[in-house]
Amino acid sequence: MKIFKKILVANRGEIAVRIIKSARKLGIETVAVYSEVDEGSLHIKMADEAYCIGKQELSDTYLNIEKIIETAKKSGCDALHPGYGFLAESPLLVEACRKNNIVFIGPHTRAIQLMGNKIEARAFVKNLNIPMTEGITGTPEELLQKAHTIPLPLLVKAAAGGGGKGMRIVRQGDDLKEILEATSREAKNYFGDGSIYIEKYIEEPRHIEIQVIGDNHGNVVHLFERECTIQRRYQKIIEESPSPTLTPDIRKKMGNSAVAIAREIEYNSAGTIEFLVDKELNYYFLEMNTRIQVEHPVTEMVTGIDLVEEQILVAAGNKLRLKQEKLKQTGHAIECRIYAEDPANNFLPSPGKMTLYKEPSGENIRIDTGIDGAVEIKSFFDPMISKMIVWGDDRNIATEKSIAALKDYTVHGIKTNIPYLLYLLQHEAFKTNRLSTKFCDIHTDEILKGISARYNRDNFLKAAFAYLLYDLNGNRLKEERNIWEMIGYWRNRMIVPVTVEEEEFNIEITGKKENTYTVAVDDTEYTICLKSIEPGSVHFRINDRFYKAFVSKGAKGAGYVSIEGVLFNAARKDVLVEDEDYSQSGQGDDGNNLFAPMPGKVIKVNVKEGDKVHRGTILLVVEAMKMENNIIATEDAIVEKVNAKEGDMVDTDLQLVLLKKED
Repeated sequence: MKIFKKILVANRGEIAVRIIKSARKLGIETVAVYSEVDEGSLHIKMADEAYCIGKQELSDTYLNIEKIIETAKKSGCDALHPGYGFLAESPLLVEACRKNNIVFIGPHTRAIQLMGNKIEARAFVKNLNIPMTEGITGTPEELLQKAHTIPLPLLVKAAAGGGGKGMRIVRQGDDLKEILEATSREAKNYFGDGSIYIEKYIEEPRHIEIQVIGDNHGNVVHLFERECTIQRRYQKIIEESPSPTLTPDIRKKMGNSAVAIAREIEYNSAGTIEFLVDKELNYYFLEMNTRIQVEHPVTEMVTGIDLVEEQILVAAGNKLRLKQEKLKQTGHAIECRIYAEDPANNFLPSPGKMTLYKEPSGENIRIDTGIDGAVEIKSFFDPMISKMIVWGDDRNIATEKSIAALKDYTVHGIKTNIPYLLYLLQHEAFKTNRLSTKFCDIHTDEILKGISARYNRDNFLKAAFAYLLYDLNGNRLKEERNIWEMIGYWRNRMIVPVTVEEEEFNIEITGKKENTYTVAVDDTEYTICLKSIEPGSVHFRINDRFYKAFVSKGAKGAGYVSIEGVLFNAARKDVLVEDEDYSQSGQGDDGNNLFAPMPGKVIKVNVKEGDKVHRGTILLVVEAMKMENNIIATEDAIVEKVNAKEGDMVDTDLQLVLLKKED
């Protein structure tokens, strides 16, 4: 068997860790690259060697082909794995590898170029008689003239698009001209190519993709399908395999179609053919991704195949070890993407410092992540923290195991989408497979109401008891007296004020015997029994019911409690907080002191001191986690001061703009 000596991993985060694990299994040394903001990251710790290639700008680090190739040469690598994103589908990187005698662990240039342009890909696949939606190409002017040949609704797409960018739906003919022009502009800005095309829009489709892998000897197989229908803003958030939608006959036909495409293009790596499936189970070619996919673990869980390992072996020149007739799906796997974002605030990214990070564990639970504890989530990168993949004998079992695992997945200090995923998996429409790519559009308000309903007085009280128990018994975890011992026992009445989500509870401790406390709140008596305590968690009983809570403390007196996946802010109000002085972030009392909604980079400043602005004027644009955030004037005013310039990295404590009301 041919094998590489050393691989450079040209990526970061969880996919870099994932690649390193497979390389290690094969006995291959690995080299990591990183930017200064990633110093100390897990992929650096795991690699055999690691090299810093710049400060923080993506163009200077993870997108810098020259530096990456130079590092590969300097460290003696004979191969390079790009992971996904960044340079994974860059023909320029493939060519740079070829010129420097470094094997690119991915497909050949022709496949990347052909499938990277959706217009060319459609033309190629159409010649293979594989189903696809009606479509037309041309300039915005030509498309406007030809659009009537396809019935509404239409989907306008960027030829070089991806990740949900450069896509718009047209439901009324009067909107077409403006949408064509806007999509072309966006395509030019994001992808450097303003080419667009129109295709028939499939209402309420399923998004189902087929995993393929080929070698350099003409062998190609598929590893069945993944259902990726649950998406938000065109980004997948839950994937599963096998699809609960396909019949065996349709599964076989789609697999054969995918293999036909891969074989015709002489595909020689791992890749994915994506399809849309309508309500009648007609399927239509959508696009091909010429790389390993984010959601590849669900395929690995049901087939038992390490796709990255196979990808490495194929790139080394080995014949594909997989035979189509021997491949099969066993059981059911579900992947949940864990994001640092706030569902209650329009899913705004939520970078910041974690105070607690605990992953769920157990049989057939897999966590793919690039962190190994409570770290700071930076605003420079995508907000995905990890992927949680769970396997079960069937879909119902996998769903219930995923729900239980999410309840144990604990992240404090920042907001995450864990509560959203929890409610989504419990939604009747998900459990009964009444899905479409519009699932989140249709059900998000309902899901958010369900989350909000958990923020009630009963749950606040449970969180208050959990926080107090953890605080009072902290001396069991470390050799020091706790706050209660230091300041509490001199009081005539043992009343401890604890706030949860700004609701205050005066908890009177009326008795204590060993691990059992008798307390009273608003003339109601409760018996609380501490069963066990560990760093970051407490197991206790209130009257006759048991609970497990995760507890942590942050800066400036902040505390956090999570119970069954729901996170509450908590604090003791009778404890003085010794902390550094800090400025209050927010908009200020009059709304004229404008701050960044999250740490990020100022990419545009539209005003200067002395400018008159109107309510709704965009003053600055701050980019964080691949999202642009507009800082907007709340009323007519005069710009008194601007404290940031383009290119500045800003935090939530920096007052970006001060406005003064007009006299």
